[in-house]
Amino acid sequence: MARKYFGTDGIRGLANGEKLTPELALKVGMATGLAFRRGDYRHRVVIGKDTRRSGYMIEAALQAGFTAVGMDVFRLGPMPTPAVAMLTRSLRADIGVMISASHNPFDDNGIKIFRPDGYKLSDSVEREIEELLESDLSARLAQGRGIGRAKHIDEAGTRYVEYAKRTLPRNVDFTGLRIVVDCANGAAYKVAPEALWELGAEVFPIGVDPDGFNINDKVGSTSTEAVCAKVKELRADIGIALDGDADRVIIIDEKGDVVDGDQFMAVIGHSWAQRGLLQGGGIVATIMSNLGLERYLNSIDLTLERTQVGDRYVLEAMRAKGFNVGGEQSGHIILSDFTTTGDGLVAAMQLLTVLQEQSRPVSEVCNRFEKVPQLMNNVRFRQGKPLDNKQVKQVIAEGNSRLEGKGRLIIRESGTEPVIRVMGEGDDEGLVAAIVRDIANAIRQVA
Repeated sequence: MARKYFGTDGIRGLANGEKLTPELALKVGMATGLAFRRGDYRHRVVIGKDTRRSGYMIEAALQAGFTAVGMDVFRLGPMPTPAVAMLTRSLRADIGVMISASHNPFDDNGIKIFRPDGYKLSDSVEREIEELLESDLSARLAQGRGIGRAKHIDEAGTRYVEYAKRTLPRNVDFTGLRIVVDCANGAAYKVAPEALWELGAEVFPIGVDPDGFNINDKVGSTSTEAVCAKVKELRADIGIALDGDADRVIIIDEKGDVVDGDQFMAVIGHSWAQRGLLQGGGIVATIMSNLGLERYLNSIDLTLERTQVGDRYVLEAMRAKGFNVGGEQSGHIILSDFTTTGDGLVAAMQLLTVLQEQSRPVSEVCNRFEKVPQLMNNVRFRQGKPLDNKQVKQVIAEGNSRLEGKGRLIIRESGTEPVIRVMGEGDDEGLVAAIVRDIANAIRQVA
């Protein structure tokens, strides 16, 4: 059965648009609370959010829904997604909820839900919640003393900073490093600069003045121009760019050039393998990761396990097959020794540790392989299923034939917005560009 509300990363959409309304958030709180009732005791949920203005509205509606079915609510305020996952475990909560649309513009928002162990929901649990959302829950509401209560957790940020620092060896400090950290005017605007400063670094924060509307606006991991310029201006050693909810990270080298998630994973995978820490004999990445990463890992006797796009699928493969390093080209880096989801700050700190050990600049440490030319074209569509069109299918088949096994085509519908992503990869950049262009044009004709 197709899901009506949940996408690849929770429930997401335009705040007060067709999908994401206070009414829905209220019912999500009620339905999720009922789905996670496990016995006759006072259940609890932690709720964090990023800095979008609509977060106040959605937080209040979720709180009403959870308390209506008898759950106590712990509000964390603005807090990274991985902090919510960690605090769900730390506070012995039955559910964790993050209100965020990650790297999307401010007028979008979303609801991400975590299990008691800090992992995201399985498809089966999401289907159970959707069934509850479509039903009448009025007879299952708590009454009298059974109604839940809510409180704010003042020390949530401090707890997360201490947790992040404990992921490092005791003797590690970042004294002498000049770090520009771009928090995207988002959830990590307080905790990320504080953690790096406490570890001894000289920190230059940008994107730390949220006003409810400027999250991801010309800052952060999806708009790196500002952090690149600041690194060059200050002659910093490294730039760290987080996204709106800080579950992804992009690194900037000392020259102001971008280091993507593939190079990041290559560094961590190799370093951990040398130290005897790597599990699974390689790393897990998605179908979007560059072929150059796969070739590099093979050259050092490590493997690359590919999954469909989405950090949840990376994590599922890691858990099923015993890997402890995985992620996405976009900067979702999952280090399962420490986290249950992508954590931009913790991942960046692990890379900083490698830099300190090797005493070499980022441009050398994070240049592990030559990228195979990879081109992406995003095509917006209004309605329907363009990829089901006969003509589009024919153009895609012709593209695969032209590559003749010397590259890859990945054409998929985004799980978070009405976009068809057309990606082509191969050693012949001109051929790849032509194929991607032809497929994108065919989609536009029917979209």
